[in-house]
Formats: sequence, C-alpha cells, structure tokens
Amino acid sequence: MEFEGILLGMGNPLLDISAVVDQEFLDKYDLKMNNAILAEEKHLPMYEELASKYKVGATQNSIRVAQWIQKPGATGYMGSIGKDKFWEEMKKNAREAGVNVHYYEDDSPTGTCGVCVLGGERSLVANLSAANCYKPDHLKKPENWALVEKAKYYYIAGFFLTVSPESIMLVAEHAIAKNKVFCTNLSAPFICEFFKDVQDKVLQYVDYVFGNETEARTFSKVHGWETEDVTEIALKISQLPKASGTHKRVTVITQGADPVVVAEDGKVKLLSVIPLPKEKLVDTNGAGDAFVGGFLSQLVQERSIEDCVRAGCYAANVIIQRPGCTYPEKPEFK
Repeated sequence: MEFEGILLGMGNPLLDISAVVDQEFLDKYDLKMNNAILAEEKHLPMYEELASKYKVGATQNSIRVAQWIQKPGATGYMGSIGKDKFWEEMKKNAREAGVNVHYYEDDSPTGTCGVCVLGGERSLVANLSAANCYKPDHLKKPENWALVEKAKYYYIAGFFLTVSPESIMLVAEHAIAKNKVFCTNLSAPFICEFFKDVQDKVLQYVDYVFGNETEARTFSKVHGWETEDVTEIALKISQLPKASGTHKRVTVITQGADPVVVAEDGKVKLLSVIPLPKEKLVDTNGAGDAFVGGFLSQLVQERSIEDCVRAGCYAANVIIQRPGCTYPEKPEFK
C-alpha cells in the first residue's frame, strides 16, 4: 500500500495513429523525422489518410510504462478526452494497465497524434482537440485534488504547457510546499522555442528535467548559450534558478544509441544504453516516453540514479523493438 498513488501524471491523452510511411508522404505534409509538432490546417487530412492507407497501431505513455514496471495501483493520470468512440477505449486500456485515470470529458473529439514511421525513426503531428480543453477547475475538484495530495512524485511533460500552465503551477506549488518531487520533459523543440517564458517559469519548480539531444540543443540556442555540447547544456539546465533548495535539480538527456547524460551537483555522468543491432530496430516512437517511465518506476522507490537510468534504458530498448509504444505482459527488469 505504501506505493499506491505515489506517481501522478498530467498531460494530453492522445490516440496515436501509428503507421510506416514513405518519403513522399512526409514531403506531402512537410514533415521532418525525429520531430514533434502541433497540427496545422494543412495536416488535418493526414489522419484519415494514415488510418485508411497504412497499417495502424496504438500507443501508450510514460505513466503506463512506469506502471508496467511498478507495483499495481502506483500511478494516476489526468487529462482531457472527448466523449466519442475513443474515450471508453482509452479509459479501459489505461485501467487494464493499472493506471488510475481521472479524465476531464469535453465535447470536442478525443485528440489524435499522427506517428509517421520511416526507417525506424518517427515524426509526430499532434491534433490536440479535446486534450487542449483541460480546465484547472477539474484539477481542483476534491476527488481529483485528492490524487495530487496522495502522490509524492509528479510528472507533467512540456506538451501540457500549451494547454494549462495554471494547472501545472498548482501542482508545482503544492510539490514545493509539501517537499515532494516534480518532474518535467523538454518534450519538443517547438516547446523550447515558442513557450520559452512559461517553460522557464515552471522549470524553477522542477527537480528532474528529461529531454533528448535535439531538444537540449534547441533549449541552449533559445537561451543564447552558444553551445551545442549536450553535457555542457545539461549542466547549465541543472544549475538554473530553483524555487526551493530542498531538492537539487537533476538533468537527464538521452542521445539515442549514445550514452545518457546526467547532470547533478555540478558534475556530469555518462551512462551507457543497451546496445541494439540495427536490424532489431522496429520503431523509435515512444522510446523517450518509455525511458522516462522506466526511470520514474525506480525513482519512486528511491533507487540510485544509475538504477533509474538502467530501468529507463531497459524500457526504451523493449519499446523500440516493437511497433508503437507497446510492451510484453510482464517486464524482465531486475
């Protein structure tokens, strides 16, 4: 029972339409590999085309991966979905995975994310729709705020900055007041570029910052640091001003097949990932989410940074050998 509800996630619950595409498809919709963007008008026909022409799969998120490795009932999740054919499916899938979901239900359609896979790499295009409609009033309801009070660790990805910064700050301020652990993710280059001010405000409350090398370099450029050295950037992020000195800030940057960069206490560690032959790589979609989920599954048990990264690398290694962010019934992580 000590782990029940220990980890709470908030974010954009999206139904992922994942398909292997060709370069012509990417060119048609002006998409770049290893990128994540919000859908514009020109992208909207893409979802129907993905669903009709290509083999489609579904995906999950960091909280589900954390729950997969963790004990039953350890995780909760909040976000906004539409009251359509997808909402019961999303609830059912999350609850079957053991995640205690408390969704805000909006009249808009459930959000979707086009996952375009080519050569094992992916390009993400999110049409937020209902996910964009989350309201702080939902968070403040007693039955939902009870999840916040019960949790000791929070994970809210940077994508939620575009939806409800007020909700993020409510949780962040609670974490500071109650000496709890708050985690976030740089999430995508466009978040670092176009939501810099609100991201900087939230980062003051953050104890663990995740990201990949592309996001880290974009963050560095936006902040005028004039360096592309990921270890230097990770160190600088870890040393940004902090609202509370109770917890130090730890920056964790993944680099694909290259070592994970961990910056804390003015020092940098490089921790190896699990090598994978190119022919075993199926789909990198969800690798970053899976890494964070694995990491958090050990963080809530107060394991060492090395163990957290090891679990993150294990989860990511499992996910990239399967289509979408899917995993076997039971983890083999020890």
